[in-house]
Amino acid sequence: MSSSTGQRAPRTRAAKAGQGAGGTTTWTPQDQSVDPSYRPTTTAGPTSACSGGESSCVLSKLIQLPAPPLSRHQLKKLEEHRYSSAGRSLLEPFMQHYWEWLVACVPAWIAPNLITIVGLAINILTTLVLVYYCPTATEQAPLWVYLSCAVGLFIYQSLDAIDGKQARRTNSSTPLGELFDHGCDSLSTVFVVLGTCIAVQLGTNPDWMFFCCFAGMFMFYCAHWQTYVSGTLRFGIIDVTEVQFFIIIMYLLAAIGGPAFWQFLIPVVNIQIKIIPAILTVAGAIFSCTNYFRVIFTGGVGKNGSTIAGTSVLSPFFHIGSVIVLAVMIYKKSASQLFEKHPCLYVLAFGFVSAKITNKLVVAHMTKSEMYLHDLAYLGPGLLFLDQYFNSFIDEYLVLWVALFLSIFDLVRYCVSVCNQIASHLHIFVFKIKPPNLRSASASRSGKDVWCNWSGDTTDRW
Repeated sequence: MSSSTGQRAPRTRAAKAGQGAGGTTTWTPQDQSVDPSYRPTTTAGPTSACSGGESSCVLSKLIQLPAPPLSRHQLKKLEEHRYSSAGRSLLEPFMQHYWEWLVACVPAWIAPNLITIVGLAINILTTLVLVYYCPTATEQAPLWVYLSCAVGLFIYQSLDAIDGKQARRTNSSTPLGELFDHGCDSLSTVFVVLGTCIAVQLGTNPDWMFFCCFAGMFMFYCAHWQTYVSGTLRFGIIDVTEVQFFIIIMYLLAAIGGPAFWQFLIPVVNIQIKIIPAILTVAGAIFSCTNYFRVIFTGGVGKNGSTIAGTSVLSPFFHIGSVIVLAVMIYKKSASQLFEKHPCLYVLAFGFVSAKITNKLVVAHMTKSEMYLHDLAYLGPGLLFLDQYFNSFIDEYLVLWVALFLSIFDLVRYCVSVCNQIASHLHIFVFKIKPPNLRSASASRSGKDVWCNWSGDTTDRW
C-alpha cells in the first residue's frame, strides 16, 4: 500500500468485464434488497466460462457466489466514489524517482491490476517457501530462502507503488483498481507479518508471535476502519514503506547472522535480540492505534459524527473483534497446543478470515454501505471453537486444516465475485487494458467517463 505521488498515488486499474460474452455470467444491476429472487443473468458470446466443457463450468460456478455480492445501490455509489488521502511517509519522496523510472520501463499494454497481482504472487510464493522450511517458526532455513523473501518483498513493494502510476499513464483508472489494490494489500499483510516472525524465529516465544501477527492484521484493518469513518486514507511519517524496508533488513540479518544472531542476549536488559522487533511492534501498535482511534471517535463525516455510510463508528469493531477473540480463545484453550505446534497454519487460517473482512470493509467504504456481521468467513474459526467445546473429539490439527481451506475458498470466492460484478458493471476488464475505442463506447453507454474525473482529466487518485 505504498504511495506513488504526492498524496496517495492512483492505483485504479482497468478491470475485466466478466469473462467475456458467450454464456458468461454478468451481473444485472438490480437491488437485491428490493428483489430477493434476483440472480445474475447470462449473455451470449464466444468466450463463455463454461465453453471449455462441463468441468470448467462447474469450476466457474464454484468460485463465484450464487448471487451478486453488491446491490444496485452499492454499484451506483461505487461509481460516485473518489479516492481521498492525506499525509506522506518519510521515504516516499526519495522513492518517487525510482518508482517513476520503473513505471517508465513497463509496457503500456500491461494492465495495472496485472502488475499488482504479480507482485502479490511473488510475495506469497517466497513466504510459502519459508513456511515450508520453518513450519513452527523455530527452524533455520537455507540462506537463499531469506534472500528470496527480501527480494520478493522489495518486488511487491515496487510493483504495488507503480500500479497507480501505470493506471494514470494508460488512462485506465477505475474504482475497481483501488479495491483490487487494497484487497491484495490485506492478503500481503498476512504473509509479511508471518514471514517476519519466522525470520526472527519467534516461534520459540509463542505469545510474542501471536501478538505480532494479529497486531499487524489489526492495524491494517484499523487503517481502513478510520477511512470508513472519515472518508480519507491517512498516512503517517512512519508508514507501510518504512516498515517494509525494516522487514527486508530483518530478512537479510536472518540470512547473514543465522540463529545465533537472534538468540544473542543483550547485556543489562538480558533479553534476546529477537524480542526487539516484537517490542517495536508493541510501540508501533500503540502509536498507530492512538492516531486511528482519534480519527474514529472524532472524525466521522456522516450525520452526528457517524461513518461515511451513516452507521455507528464502532460497528466495524465487532468484525475484527470476533476474529481476534476466537483466535485468542482457541489458542489458550487448546489441549494439544495447536498454535505452539502449528503457528504458521494457525496464522494463515485466521489471516485469510481477516483479509476477507478487511475487503468487506473497503467495499463498505467505497459503496457507502453498512457492514453486516454475519459472514461465512467465521465458519472455519467456528469449527475450531466447537471442536474444543466438545473436548476436541476430532483432532484439532485436522480441523485446523479444514478451517484453512474453508477460509481460502471463502476469500477467493468473494473476491472473484466482487471483481467480476464490478468489471461487468463498468464494462471493463480485470487484467487487460480495454482498447480506447471500446472504452469510449462503454463510457457513452454509462453516460459518463469512468476513467476520468469530473474535470475531464485523468484522475490523480485511483
